[in-house]
Amino acid sequence: MLNRRPRRQMNQMNVVPYIDVMLVLLVIFMVTTPMFSPGVVDVPSVSHARAMDSHPVEIVMDRADRIVVRSGSAPDATVASAEELADLVRSMAANDQPFAISASRELKYADVIKVADALHKAGIKRVALTVKQ
Repeated sequence: MLNRRPRRQMNQMNVVPYIDVMLVLLVIFMVTTPMFSPGVVDVPSVSHARAMDSHPVEIVMDRADRIVVRSGSAPDATVASAEELADLVRSMAANDQPFAISASRELKYADVIKVADALHKAGIKRVALTVKQ
């Protein structure tokens, strides 16, 4: 007891356990990563889009919840709901006439889908979506 030196505190951090944990985590991630298959989403690109050969009937949806139907020969018609739009469009749907939906960016996606569904229920087979900047 006489010659015993007092213990000094250790000023360094022991990092060996941290390295062991990191190596174990690396092995776990390397083994489990190939097991996950990412979901593939087929998104259409602009280069694959084609222009319509005839002038479509344009259905314009704006921020004020108005739906305006623009046809080349007839005057613009304003409808209040998707159901009224379906009634109006049935008379225009001769000879596989194409229709294009032009919607404001601020509109909800569900509102645009309601109009597209109303066109589908009215028997319209050719419906396109347009984008205006």
